[in-house]
Amino acid sequence: MTNLDQFLQEAKCLLVDDQETNLDLLSRILKRRGYCHIYQTQDPTRVVPMVKTLAPDIILLDLHMPEMDGFEVMAALRPVIPPTTFLPILVLTADMRSESKQRALAEGARDFLVKPFDPIEVALRVKNLLETRMLYLDLSAQNAVLEQKVRERTKELEAAKQEILRLITRW
Repeated sequence: MTNLDQFLQEAKCLLVDDQETNLDLLSRILKRRGYCHIYQTQDPTRVVPMVKTLAPDIILLDLHMPEMDGFEVMAALRPVIPPTTFLPILVLTADMRSESKQRALAEGARDFLVKPFDPIEVALRVKNLLETRMLYLDLSAQNAVLEQKVRERTKELEAAKQEILRLITRW
C-alpha cells in the first residue's frame, strides 16, 4: 500500500448538504472508493464546530441551504482554518450560473461540481484534492524538520562564535 492509498483510506471527509438523499449518495460513492471516515451534517451551522473537532481532510459542501448557505459556511470557516493550511472544499450545487461558480472559487472552494453529478467524477475530484492535501501536509512536515535543523545549526554556530570570541579575548 502506498502512502497515498493509506492517506486516502484514513482521510476524514465532511459532507454538508441539507438534503439527506444527497448525503446518502455522496457517502455511498466515497465508501465504494474505500473512504472509511465519512461524517455528514444537514445543518450548516454545525460545520465550524465539526471542523474544529474532526479536523477533516476535505469538505464537500452544498451551496444553497436554508439558514446558512455554502458561501456563509466558507466565510465562517476562514477564521478557523489558518491561511497556511490547505483544507480543500469541493462545492456541489445545482446552481449552474457562472457567477456562483466564480464566487465559490473566490470564497475558498478548491473545486466545483454541478448536480446532478457523475459519481466517478466526484470520486476522482475528491481523490485529486486529497492527494494535493497529502502532498501539502508532507511538505509542511518536511519544512518543520528543516526549520528545526536550521535552529539547531544556528545555535551550534552561535556557540562556536562565542567560543572563538572567548579564545581571541584571552590572547
